[in-house]
Amino acid sequence: MKALKILLIEDDMIEIMKLNRAVSSLKLDHKIIETNNGEDALTFLEKKEELPDIILLDLNMPKINGIEFLSILKKDDVLKYIPTIILTTSSNQKDLLECYRIGIAGYVLKPLKYEEYVSKIEKLLAYWSINELKNI
Repeated sequence: MKALKILLIEDDMIEIMKLNRAVSSLKLDHKIIETNNGEDALTFLEKKEELPDIILLDLNMPKINGIEFLSILKKDDVLKYIPTIILTTSSNQKDLLECYRIGIAGYVLKPLKYEEYVSKIEKLLAYWSINELKNI
């Protein structure tokens, strides 16, 4: 399986540690690039130096929320092709529909139980590491 470059956009340090711990415990060789909000993520992406294979995006963030970030991302002729997966606690149907309308690759609810979280992350990353990703 291909090692992925993953851009994680998450403002909660516990969630960042949880993802890193899950990837590490699964002995996966993915590289995780962390940004704490949509603004920092856009600054990183706009350099177009080290583009990620996938983006894991939280919806509820300060400055630019996930939906605003997605709207900006999808207007860029290069960045719009990066598969973006929402990783959130929000089961709000309106958010879900709006994200798919803008153009996401998936919407994953963070379970409360850590074991379930690890299982979801394992399946999510396994899928994207075998998926034929277009090199931008």
